[in-house]
Order: sequence, then structure tokens, then C-alpha cells
Amino acid sequence: MPGVSLTCIKTDKFKTGCLTVNFICSLSKETAAASALLPRVLRRGSAELPNMERISAALDELYGARIEPLVRKKGETHCIGLYADFPDDRFLSEQNDAQNLLEETAALLGGMLLSPNMQDGFFRLDYVESEKANLIDDIRATINDKRSYSIERLLEEMCSGEAYSVNKNGDENEARAITPESLTAHYRKMLNHARVEVFYCGFADHERVLKAVTSALSGLKPRKDATIPKTNILLHPSEKEPRHLSEKLDISQGKLTVGFRLGSAMENPDYPALIVFNSLYGGSITSKLFLNVRERLSLCYYASSMLDKHKGVMIVSSGVEFSKFKMALDEIMFQLEQVKKGEISEWELTSAKRYVITSIKSALDRPGGLEELYFDSIISANPYDPVDICDKISKVSLSDIIKTASDITPDTIYFLSGTDISNKESDIDT
Repeated sequence: MPGVSLTCIKTDKFKTGCLTVNFICSLSKETAAASALLPRVLRRGSAELPNMERISAALDELYGARIEPLVRKKGETHCIGLYADFPDDRFLSEQNDAQNLLEETAALLGGMLLSPNMQDGFFRLDYVESEKANLIDDIRATINDKRSYSIERLLEEMCSGEAYSVNKNGDENEARAITPESLTAHYRKMLNHARVEVFYCGFADHERVLKAVTSALSGLKPRKDATIPKTNILLHPSEKEPRHLSEKLDISQGKLTVGFRLGSAMENPDYPALIVFNSLYGGSITSKLFLNVRERLSLCYYASSMLDKHKGVMIVSSGVEFSKFKMALDEIMFQLEQVKKGEISEWELTSAKRYVITSIKSALDRPGGLEELYFDSIISANPYDPVDICDKISKVSLSDIIKTASDITPDTIYFLSGTDISNKESDIDT
């Protein structure tokens, strides 16, 4: 099937299998809300099973199988689809109806994706309006989690003009404007042109999986040259000095969030070194940010870093007292300079690698975690083997960390403070 790939991982580690179908598109402000809404509406009913009641009954007959919407943002790609998990045949009785759970689940998932319940050629108005309201609620709910809100606001400002600034759920105005007609048009365009990645994890043989998936997705049209969209990577900030931005809300704890560009580390990405660097700097409980900024100096309630290796962006997120903003920021920058200078103990490096390896092995012990790791590799500019990467992580050296960190540069500094506190930084209108 041109433009459609299947990744099949056979394992006897789990009592359940999982199957995902992902449509991969370019992330954009104009289509993000519609793309995020699609799997929610598709999950509401198919031509054969037109409502949630019928779908629930069908899933119950499949020994409690589940099918859920998937919406992911990987760099500047928007990945949407459906996730299914179901009991492995090996653990059920020898009845005939217990020997084809993979095939029946795949068929059910394919029906939702390719033969949705429609009226007069368009998605049902009641389904669209109901799921649209839920999507808008989710978009609005971001502000209730001030940590997540601060990260989203930082990315909006730091990556203004880049697709990466767009939230995976889109924005409220775009969501509100969606109609059954516009959503159907977007669905048909995606169906005909988007790259499709299918992932299976379970005990079934490859040939059986291939047959089940091919049958379930037989309605897909060939899509020549349907490649995974590329992410535009900016190696360095557009300005020499980092931008300082602030905003005020009715909160009692400040949120200091700093965005960095990874620089030359993204020219030929060394993913193991990037992952270990992040763990060492702020991505673990043995990191420099945690042990120094939070524990030793008590400048933050929390301080951590996260990495998007697809985009070449690192975010440091921290909760601070309003009066400690400057001290916390200085220490966050100081700890990065320490890494660049190689001021790293053998214990710190070993702990960082151990933390990453443990996290990956933990993910590999769950069907969903294994799917996420392999899917992440597929989307990457430099695909990697999630199993072999642990061995490469264990071999990351101090010089690898120094090289990776050498060109990392702060781009934007965002501070969310309380409404009764005056700040010297320029305010952003809320």
C-alpha cells in the first residue's frame, strides 16, 4: 500500500496486544483544531456501528478491547489516529471467537477510520458539536495548569512564526469555526494525502498482522510520495540576547520558563548524548537543576528540563517565589555553563545514564510505551532502534556531553507572576 507502513513487533512479554493507525500531517494553525477533532468524531461511530452504545457492545464482545483517539505533536508534525488494545489470543479459551481478536479489532478500527457514520455525506452535526465542545474545554483547561500554561505561552512567543508554536489541539477560535462540512473536507484531504504509519505490538506473527491490517485498511487509496513532513529546525535564536517576557495572573507561585535552541547539536543529532545531557542537566532527580537550584539553594519549588529532539528545543520549567526570580534564573544559567565546562562528576554522569536507561526499559515493558518509542523513532530525522539505544546511552562519554551542550543558547525567558507584583520585564497582554 503506497504511503502506508507497518511496524510489527512480536513479543511474548504482554497479555495484551496493541494496534495504532496514525495519519501524519504538517502542523499548522489553520488545521490543528480540525485534525485534533477528527479522531474524537471518528471514535463516535462507524457506518456499521453508528453510535457509542453499539461500539461499546462490540468492544465488550472482544473481551474488553479498547479504542481511543490519538493526537500527538512531534516536532512540526501532527500525528492523529486511533489506538486499540485487546487481550492476546494465547490467554483466552480455545473457542473460535477467541482466536481472531486481532482481526476483529483491526476491522473495527478500520471501520471507524474509513467508514464513519455520516449524514448526507458529511459528519453528523450532533457528533461534531458535542466533540467540538469537549475539545474547546480541553483547550481552555490549559490555563488551569499554570506549569503547562507557562510552557505553552513560552513556545507561542519563542517560536512565533514557526509551526512549532501551535498547540496540538489548536486554538479555540479555529475550533469554534469548524462545521460538519469543513471537517469532512479536511478528513477527505487527510485520507487521500497523509502519510500513514501503522504499529502493532503483540504475539501474533508478522504475516497474520499484515493480513489483518491490509484487510482493515483496504479502503485506503494509494498515496504516492506521501512522506513524513519535515520539521524546520532553527539552530540559533534570531536575536543576540534572549528576550524577556512576563505575564500576570492571579497566582501565588511564579512560573519561570526558559527556552533554549540546541545549536550545532542538531546538525547531525547524537540522540543518546542529547538524552543523557538532558537527564544530567535537568531531566532527572539527580540532575544539576534539581540538586542545586531546588535542593541546595532552595530557589525553586521545582526545576526541570525537557527536550524536543525533533525540533531542537529545550525548555526549563520552574516554580519560584516572585522575589527569587532573578536568583533562580542566574542559577539555571550557571548550571548550564557548568555542564559546558565539563564540571560533571563521574557520579552525575553515571546517574544520568542510569536514569535514562531505566526510563526506556520501563517504557519497553508496556505495549503503549513500546509503541511510543518506536513511533518516536519513525518520526525522527535520524531513526534509531529503541532497544539498541540503551547500549549507546551507556557508552556516552563526558566529551560527548560537553560537545552536545557547547552551542546551546537561551532564546526566550518567560515569567508568570502574580497580579499584585510589579515586574521590570515587558508585559504581555493576557
